[in-house]
Amino acid sequence: MRAAFATAFNDADPLSVLEVGEAPEPAPQDGWAVVDVRASALNHHDLWSLRGVGLRAEQLPMILGCDAAGIGPDGAEVVVYPVVYTDKGAFSILSEYYPGTVAERVTVPAYNLVPKPVELSFAEAACLPTAWLTAYRMLTTKGRLESDGAVLVQGAGGGVATAAVLLGRALGARVYATSRDAAKRERIAALGATAFEPGSRLPERVDVVIETVGEATFEHSMKSTKTGGRIVVSGATSGHLPKVDLRRVFALQLEILGTSMGTPEELAALMELLARTGIRPVIDSVVPFSEARKAFELLHSGDVFGKVVLDHTA
Repeated sequence: MRAAFATAFNDADPLSVLEVGEAPEPAPQDGWAVVDVRASALNHHDLWSLRGVGLRAEQLPMILGCDAAGIGPDGAEVVVYPVVYTDKGAFSILSEYYPGTVAERVTVPAYNLVPKPVELSFAEAACLPTAWLTAYRMLTTKGRLESDGAVLVQGAGGGVATAAVLLGRALGARVYATSRDAAKRERIAALGATAFEPGSRLPERVDVVIETVGEATFEHSMKSTKTGGRIVVSGATSGHLPKVDLRRVFALQLEILGTSMGTPEELAALMELLARTGIRPVIDSVVPFSEARKAFELLHSGDVFGKVVLDHTA
């Protein structure tokens, strides 16, 4: 079958070790199911894999991709939940220990197949299992955001942050978002957020902060959180060692919460929310699977707003 995979590691030029070609068919396993992929979505995780993060040389070649939607073995339309536990009980996502989704077919444990609502296209559904699921869990399970609450999204424009803006609006909250890029501030404002430059004073202190930037924004996140508020962290793209004023943490009874991904039940709840409210993932580009390298080049360029999706039917 045709697939995109890492053949080696190259931190300076990750695309140089990307190959699109023939790969072995998924091996059948008891309790696992094969999905015919109709659409997959790329994440920066795929570029990090090409750089050698999260993989060992003996695992190569490794099929890339975490996100996919397609047809299950019984003919039903499904979304692939990407978290798998290894035979040693370790937590892993597809393309780290088991082959990923940028392929004609992928095999996962049968319980990883979540029914796709008919209201969502394959391309839309493929955007959800990683970035959107993480954002949904940050706002709901961890952030406990109420419909009349306020949320600050740091670094809007990234996958999780953009999803958090749209989901925050769908949940009925007031959404503030920051970005260094004026064009991205305009685009995020068009999605319903009030956009600010990083570090700006907000009209109010918020109930929840969505923090994926880390060192560069964490002090602002703490100053922007109301008494009893939550700062939910799922990334640290600018650095992982911010200064934390513990006096503010205990005096305002702040909660700093970490999270990663979500559960199959949360993925189903996320899709139900999208089907009910009509909000949809922001898709920058849909690229034919026959031009998979072009999709990786787009992601690597950094000149995207929203998800890069591969159409496996083209």
